[in-house]
Amino acid sequence: MSSTHPDVDAVEAARAAFARGEPVLIHDAADREGEVDIVYPAAAVDPDAVSRLRNDAGGLICVALSDAVAETWELPFLADALEHPATEAAHLDYDDRSSFSLPVNHRETFTGITDDDRALTIRELGRAADAAAEGAFGADEFASSFRSPGHVTLLRGAPGLLADRQGHTELGLALADAADREPAVVVCEMVDGDTGEARTPADARAYAEREGLVYVEGRDLLTRLD
Repeated sequence: MSSTHPDVDAVEAARAAFARGEPVLIHDAADREGEVDIVYPAAAVDPDAVSRLRNDAGGLICVALSDAVAETWELPFLADALEHPATEAAHLDYDDRSSFSLPVNHRETFTGITDDDRALTIRELGRAADAAAEGAFGADEFASSFRSPGHVTLLRGAPGLLADRQGHTELGLALADAADREPAVVVCEMVDGDTGEARTPADARAYAEREGLVYVEGRDLLTRLD
């Protein structure tokens, strides 16, 4: 049942769906990016999930990692890793800084861009993040398993999650934590195929209803998960 039904608690429905490995649609805020992302637990992603993200979302497919995992793997913010004038004095109208880190492929992929390849990279990132959270997958293991540049962009979550930042990166990671999932989530913006603009919350709700998925507002996650 979709959370658009009035009797369903959207936050609890999102938590339960995520615990089962199902995607959730999250709208951040009208005064932020104003976008709806499809969000998956990373370890649950298969080629069909990548196909959904490509065809039904259409934005950039990224994997958000907790700050602790990013630190364990010694992942930089991309802007800090590049020495190029384009990275200087970067400013975002909706945030203090970008959470982008390295783009990677799993070393067992071929080109890295196919649904099978991206699903493998994403799924293995999820498994590796789970192991890293237990102290069993460090920076050396990460470098042995993944290569950069690649076709799956990594995002670094803020250290205090929702207390520090309220982007889809943190909203997804907070939901994963509440659902007892690995500290790695896939986020992909929903883009309107006709206008090329961000899909409206109303359209995203309608999509969720058609597909039997959960839609939740970021403000509700902030209230319940912060």
